[in-house]
Amino acid sequence: KWNLPAAYPADNPHSENLALFAKDVETATSGKLQITVHPGAALFKAPEIKRAVASGQAQMGEVLISLHENEDPVFGIDVVPFLATSFADSMKLYKASKAAVEKKLDSQGIKLLFMVPWAPQGVYTKKELNTIEDMKGLKWRAYNVGTSRIAELVGAQPVTIQAAELPQALATGVVNAFMTSGSTGYDSKAWETMTHFYDTQAWIPKNITFVNKAAFDALDKPTQDAVLKAAAVAEERGWKLAEEKALWYLDQLKANKMQVLPPPTALKTGLEKIGEQLTTDWSKKAGADGEAVIAAYKK
Repeated sequence: KWNLPAAYPADNPHSENLALFAKDVETATSGKLQITVHPGAALFKAPEIKRAVASGQAQMGEVLISLHENEDPVFGIDVVPFLATSFADSMKLYKASKAAVEKKLDSQGIKLLFMVPWAPQGVYTKKELNTIEDMKGLKWRAYNVGTSRIAELVGAQPVTIQAAELPQALATGVVNAFMTSGSTGYDSKAWETMTHFYDTQAWIPKNITFVNKAAFDALDKPTQDAVLKAAAVAEERGWKLAEEKALWYLDQLKANKMQVLPPPTALKTGLEKIGEQLTTDWSKKAGADGEAVIAAYKK
């Protein structure tokens, strides 16, 4: 009997995909391996999940990989703004960076099972944005290095808020602008406090599902194979679901009277400049390994 802590609500597509993965494993092993998914940060808070799995407090886990960019820049490659701005590019970036991610996780006693994207990131605000100057002074939700750096570069005030705490932060005015996917906007009922969503497709972050290496190694070969096969199926299903749901979420924002808009030209240009700056920053931090990943991706 294994535990799999996850950070998002039970009805979030990531959590639903994990539930199907657990079911596939149970079926394939005839109930020999039973995985209980604990959604909504019920077992461990998002930033604690990876450490819990590495130390064996839980056998598996799922987390937004960019939360751990401070440990190694390679964990943050998928949130370098405006580097990969479509699902096809995101998959290409994943393939280019996967070996480097696996190597780092392996050194931490963790085995990568699969990664699944979120919907592309856009900007939620209570006011119209025409240029990046309009973002100055906004109380901006930051949840990783990239969102903090964007705040710095546009002169907004970064406030660190995890997804589970976002609805309350919006309701109390702790933040009045943020960058996230249509799905997190939908989960947190952004329309109750926000009026505009700019579909900037800034980046497509990914959740990573992983297993404690010692726990995995202790399984017999047929069980290991069942886990790996279910993981491959979950990854494919998750990507397909993400693309379908991305459009559905934007429709829901519109249905709830939010203005869903492409970024105005001046705003887009300003954000792309920030993107170039942040790709350069990231490459410097990541060193030769990082540069090799970027070069492979751009080939």
